[in-house]
Parts: sequence; structure tokens; C-alpha cells
Amino acid sequence: MNIKATIEKRPWILAVIAASVVAAWMLSGMLEEHEITKATSEISAPGEDGAELKVQVATLHAQPITRIVSVYGRTAPARTVEISAETEGRVEAIEAVRGKHVATGAVIIRLDLRDRRARVDQSKASVREHRTSYNAQKSLKEEGYVSDTQIAETVAKLEAAKAELVRAELDLDNMIIRAPFNGLLQEREVEIGDFVRSGDPVATFVDNTTLIVTGTLAEQEIAHIEVGESATASLVTGQQVEGLVRYLAPVADEATRTFNVELEIDNPNGTIPAGVTAEMQLEGSQALAQKLSPALLTLDSDGQLGIFIVDEFQRADFVPVTIERSGTDGVWVSGLPEVADVITVGQGYVNPGQRVYPVEGPTETAVAAGPAL
Repeated sequence: MNIKATIEKRPWILAVIAASVVAAWMLSGMLEEHEITKATSEISAPGEDGAELKVQVATLHAQPITRIVSVYGRTAPARTVEISAETEGRVEAIEAVRGKHVATGAVIIRLDLRDRRARVDQSKASVREHRTSYNAQKSLKEEGYVSDTQIAETVAKLEAAKAELVRAELDLDNMIIRAPFNGLLQEREVEIGDFVRSGDPVATFVDNTTLIVTGTLAEQEIAHIEVGESATASLVTGQQVEGLVRYLAPVADEATRTFNVELEIDNPNGTIPAGVTAEMQLEGSQALAQKLSPALLTLDSDGQLGIFIVDEFQRADFVPVTIERSGTDGVWVSGLPEVADVITVGQGYVNPGQRVYPVEGPTETAVAAGPAL
């Protein structure tokens, strides 16, 4: 029979054929999508209870390390002194420059002497007068012309004159304000012509040949640090410096429950600035730890930091860990068994107690994490 003639007599046959083709095409697409979804789920989805999930592990052995405690702080001069006037007078000259080094005993500020030197000369004359009187009365006493009471009065006047001379000389010396130690003049509070009285602050002086980095330690960290231990500090300026722990507070701050700590560093050339942020790396006690990638760290439902390992029953086990030290190439953690099969690929898909199928990978994989195999 001629197909064309048949279709012309029965046009509904063409519609049936077209519908059949469309239905077959749609059905094939649904089957293909189902197969893709099924294959993907077999690779990446967590298994049902009791089902094994394929994971990659690396066997890590614990090693003895020195704990490193990181503390943020700020550099400061070892000594900062506020210099005050010890007598009154008008500022006559300022001989030190702010920010410049000043040697011990060098003049910082001079006050107008006025009559200070005349007072010293007068006190010296008074001492000579009373000494001459005492010597004369001492000779007369030997001849019986002067009583012991008169001698005592003369001695008292001589001692009073000596004391007055000491005060006058000290007052004269205080008219010149000097550097108490080698350091820098940080600030001055007066200008030429200002009148100062005893006790008025006139300058701030610092010793920056030695700096301290001050910070605070948490309660759980204080037991690992000792005075005299070596430490390093990374400054915000990019400088790396070494020093020693010089102080640990014996009592915690009541408000923060933290302990003050100080690191002492040498700065003989003054190249390290004071007042900048620094991260201290304090060396603490020894610990057994494994080195791994921080990407392997995870949190359990209680917020506890830990690592997934495979136990002897080939089940995933979540083990809480403590970060003992960290660096750009990984972290050292304690808390794992001395020999641990750490899940390095697939740890994101396992649950505690779930059976797994471990595949041994190179130890180097412990520095990276990935999806399930």
C-alpha cells in the first residue's frame, strides 16, 4: 500500500507516530537523569547506618614538640620617667631636643639662677664664721673661761650653718634639670619663660635601649610559660625580634581572668619603635603532637574542636584536640593517639561511629582536605 496515500486517507496515524517519538525521547531523558543522580549519590552522599563510606587516611606519628603560645601585645620602653622640677624658678634655656638621645647627666632645662649663687656664698661665710667661733671657744674652755653649755651652743650654730649650706648648694644644683639616664626626651611640658614650682612636671624621659612587649595570657596557658624562657615577637612593622620572658603576673586580673606577661628585648640602636602592635610567640612546655593541615580540623555538635580518625574497628571516631603551635605550613595538635589514622579525604561526610572503608594515602595528604572518594 502506498504510505503517502494511506496517510492522506488516515491523517491521525501521523499524529500517533509523532506522539510516540516525543514520549520515547522524554522517557530516555528521565532514565538518563536517574542514572546520573544514582551514580553521584553513590560517590558523594553519606552511607546509611552500617554502610561503609570510602575515605582516604594518612598514618601520623606523634612527635615531641615545644608548645608555642601566641599572645598579642604592644611594645613599650623599659623605663619611662616623668621629670619634675625640684625647685622654683623661670625657665631660662631648653638644651635637649625632643626625640633625640640624651646622655646621663646631660642638661635638659636650665632655670634662671637669680640669687641662688649668692645664697650659697652667704651660707659658706656663715659656716666659716661659726667654725672660727667654735675654735676660739674651744681654746678658752681649756683655760676655764668658757663653759660646756657655751661650747654646745656654738657647736649647734656651726652644724646649723653647715646644713643651710647643703640646702643652698642643692637648691643651686636643682636649677639645672639633667637626664636621669641614657635615653630619649619624649616630651617637654614647658617653654622658655615659663615659671615652674617644685613638683611641676617639665619633661617625659624614656629609655628605649631595652623594650618590653606586654600582653595577657589565658588561664589555661599560664601553666606552660616560665620566666626566663626564650620568645620571639613579630611586629606590625615587619620586624622579627627575640627576647626573654621577664615577668609573669602571679595573680589573674579579677575582671578578665587573664595574667599579664612581659617580654624583654634589646634595642641598643633604637631601631625598634615603641608603642607598636606585636605578636609574641612564647615557648612553653613539651608536648606530644601531630602536624597536619588546619583544613582537617572540624567542630562537633558541642563546638569542640577535633579530628576524625579511623579506629581499630574501622569506624570513624571524632577525637578532641588542642592546637599546640601553628605556622604557615600546618598546625601541631595534641590529643590524638600516638599513632593515628587521620581521615584526610572524606572527613566532611562521616559521622562518629560510622563504618568506613579506609584507603591508605601518602602522609603528605595530611596537609590538605577534600571530599569523599
